[in-house]
Amino acid sequence: MDKTDKTKLKDHRQIGQELDLFSFHDIAPGAVFWHHKGWTIYRALQEFIREKLSLEGYQEISTPVMIKSDLFKKSGHWDFYHENMFSLDVEDESYSLKPMNCPEASLVYATKTRSYHDLPLRLAEFGVLHRNELSGVLGGLFRVRQFVIDDAHHFVRPDQIQDEIHKLLLLVVDFYKSLNFKPEFYFATKPDKAMGDSSLWKQAEVDLEQALKISKVKYGIKEKDGAFYGPKIDIHIKDSQDRDWQLATIQLDFQIPERLKLEYTDKDGKAKRPVIIHRAILGSLERFIAILTEHYQGAFPLWLCPTQTVIIPIADRHSKFASSIVDTIELQKVRVELDSRQETVGSKIRDATLQKVPYIGIIGDRETKSGNISIRTREGKDLGQLKISQFLNKLKEQIDKKI
Repeated sequence: MDKTDKTKLKDHRQIGQELDLFSFHDIAPGAVFWHHKGWTIYRALQEFIREKLSLEGYQEISTPVMIKSDLFKKSGHWDFYHENMFSLDVEDESYSLKPMNCPEASLVYATKTRSYHDLPLRLAEFGVLHRNELSGVLGGLFRVRQFVIDDAHHFVRPDQIQDEIHKLLLLVVDFYKSLNFKPEFYFATKPDKAMGDSSLWKQAEVDLEQALKISKVKYGIKEKDGAFYGPKIDIHIKDSQDRDWQLATIQLDFQIPERLKLEYTDKDGKAKRPVIIHRAILGSLERFIAILTEHYQGAFPLWLCPTQTVIIPIADRHSKFASSIVDTIELQKVRVELDSRQETVGSKIRDATLQKVPYIGIIGDRETKSGNISIRTREGKDLGQLKISQFLNKLKEQIDKKI
C-alpha cells in the first residue's frame, strides 16, 4: 500500500464496531464479547483448522479451565509464570485459571499405559486460557486476558522428532498459503531463564535445527528467545501493511515429560520418556482475527465472511422470488441474507457494500421473469445476470478453494 492508502486504514476495533463483529466492556477488561458476525468468522477459522487436523490423525480433547496450582508447580510453569496467572483459593486449596494447555494434555496422556506403537499421539485443544496482563497493555484483540489458542501437543518417540516436525512445517505452510501469506521461519534458542537439564536442552536444539535443515527451510536465528522449557521454531508473516507478525510456533520439549514422569513402553519392554512437540498454527485466535481484520480492512475472503451474499428485491412484488433464491442458497450452506427493508435499492446496495458483503444479488421484473439473478460485487463490478445454478457454483468454488 502507498502512503495515501495508509492514511485511510482503520484499526480493527473501529472495523469491528462498523461490521458488528465484537465489542469490549469495562465489566470484563481484557475479554472479548463476540457478536454473531464475529463469532461466525471465529468458528469458520476453527472449522478450517479442524478439517486439516482430521486428515493428520489428531484427537481433539477438552480440559478444565480451573486447575489446582499443584499441577503447574509439578510441570515447572509456576516458577517461571505464576506472576502471569490468575490464582484463587477454594476450600483452603490454591487453584489457577490455566494459562496454557500442556500440563493438562500431559495428564490425558498419562491416563493409560502407552506403547511405542501408540506414538505419535497428537492431542489438539481449543482451550480457554487466562493470563494476567496489566491493564495498561490491553489493546483490543491484540492483547487480552482471556483467549483461545489452536493448541496441540504431539507426544513422540525421540526417533520420530524429525518426521513429525517436517509434517508440521508442511501443515503450517499449507495453511498460510490459503490466506496468501508467505511464512518466514526463525529458530529460537535457550533463554537465560530456562528450566531443566542443560544436556536435554542441547539435544533439543540439535534435533530442532536438524529438522529445519532436513526440511530445507530457510531460517533466521533468535538467540535466547526459546520457551523456558525448550527451543522453538517461530513462524512470521507480513500483512498488507508490511507489518511483521509472529504467529505459528513449534516447540520441542524434553523437560515437561521429565517433570511429570511421562512414559511409554518401548519395543525392548522398558519404560522410556516421550518428547512433547507443542504447536499452534494461528496462535491466539483473538489476535489472529485482529491481524486479519486489519490486513483485509474488513473485506474478508468469501469463505470467512459472516454474510457471503445479500439478496435485494427491488419491490414488494419481487420478494417471493427473492425469498425462494435465499432458500436455495441456504440449502448449499452459504451464508445469505434477504434485505427486504422499505429502503431504496441504492441505499440497500450502499449498506451491503459498507458491510463488505462480497456479492449482492438484485431481483427485479427482468430477473423474476427470466428466473436469473443480477450480481454486483462489493468492489462495484457488475457481473450481469447469472442463472441461480451458475451463481451457486461460483460461490461454492470460491468457498471450497478458500479464495
